[in-house]
Amino acid sequence: MAFKIFRKNCCGLDVHKTWIYACIGITDADNRTEYKQARFSSFSKGLQELSFWLAKYSCTEVCMESSGKYWIPVFNILEKTCWVTLAHPKYTKPQKGNKTDRKDAKWICDLFMCDMIKPSFIPPPDIRHLCDLLRFRMKMTYQITGMKNRALNCLTVSNLKLDDVFTDVFGKSSRSIIQQILDNPNVKFDVTPFIHKNCKHPMEEIQAAIDGAICSEQAAKLKICLDFIDEQEKRIAELDTEIFRLAESYSSVLEFIRTVPGFSKEPLTAIRLLSEIGPDMSVFPTSKNLVSWAGCCPRNDSSAQKVKSTRISRAGSYLKPLLVQIANALLKSKEHPEFKERYRRIKARRGHKKAIIALCRMLLIAIWNVLSKCEPYSAKGYLADKLTEHSVVISKAEGLALLRQRGYIFKDEVADFA
Repeated sequence: MAFKIFRKNCCGLDVHKTWIYACIGITDADNRTEYKQARFSSFSKGLQELSFWLAKYSCTEVCMESSGKYWIPVFNILEKTCWVTLAHPKYTKPQKGNKTDRKDAKWICDLFMCDMIKPSFIPPPDIRHLCDLLRFRMKMTYQITGMKNRALNCLTVSNLKLDDVFTDVFGKSSRSIIQQILDNPNVKFDVTPFIHKNCKHPMEEIQAAIDGAICSEQAAKLKICLDFIDEQEKRIAELDTEIFRLAESYSSVLEFIRTVPGFSKEPLTAIRLLSEIGPDMSVFPTSKNLVSWAGCCPRNDSSAQKVKSTRISRAGSYLKPLLVQIANALLKSKEHPEFKERYRRIKARRGHKKAIIALCRMLLIAIWNVLSKCEPYSAKGYLADKLTEHSVVISKAEGLALLRQRGYIFKDEVADFA
């Protein structure tokens, strides 16, 4: 079976930690393909040799699969001289039982030659750097959370019930009490001087909460945990400075993103979104492409007229949690009733989880339109009046309440209708 060849001169790369296997396919006017194969080291010198080898055969189109982090140095070197296509491994999976590294490179070359590989989205270098820093910041935040849990374990086994009387055990008042306990272990003291004036919990319960005893081993462990938390918070502050410096060049884009509900309060929220999807929406032909790329739409999985699964994909592992967090916060907001109304309608028949993903899709569509059209967010259209299929009888008070929910404001309100 013959396939149509779209690329007459292209290369497939099979990337590993130490070695890179390359295969160039050169097709002549009679559709006869000649292959050139070679192996290169993954060191910088080997990557330069790969670049020279590609230039020797006038090959400017390269395809490789995304294997861990090993593809990044190769991409950084080759993107200066070649058009590099990064493919998901599911599009380059070879046949089982007949597989070697050289055959893998040739298989990728053949698929790329026949235009059977779907390229992955690769943002520009500055966005990639910003994305790397923000993901690193997320990991550091996870480390702080884990260390806080270990510190709480120290307090629990020592019967110090600070988590029962303080919302934030690592707040100003609680930290002052913990420091006093570490400086003077097993010594009774009055907590009144350490409590902030805005604390609403009764002083007697706070005093009873520290009626415990901490041993020297737990005290040493707790001190190490607190020092680690303080040190990590300083490092995060330094990292934030670098993140804001990189994001300065995209201030106009960030202003449009912050008009979307949920992205206006915390400055880093809009920057996190920008680092994942980039500022250029032309890479996503429609808003549906962006939603699918982020993994916020049902999958296509049906056979014999039977739908096997409609679960969302695993894509968007860093973007999806951010959108879910924002969607849950918008449910409590009175400023944007369009989200609450959509959630209420979908939850009634599909449940909470699918309703939240529907809100995530709603946010992504709004972001795509905001960045594509360079216009601020508008709720116009979400709350449009919809004609009912049959007559619905409601009272005047219920009708006015419905209009208020949809954002209408009455200037001259009639007293009888109130």
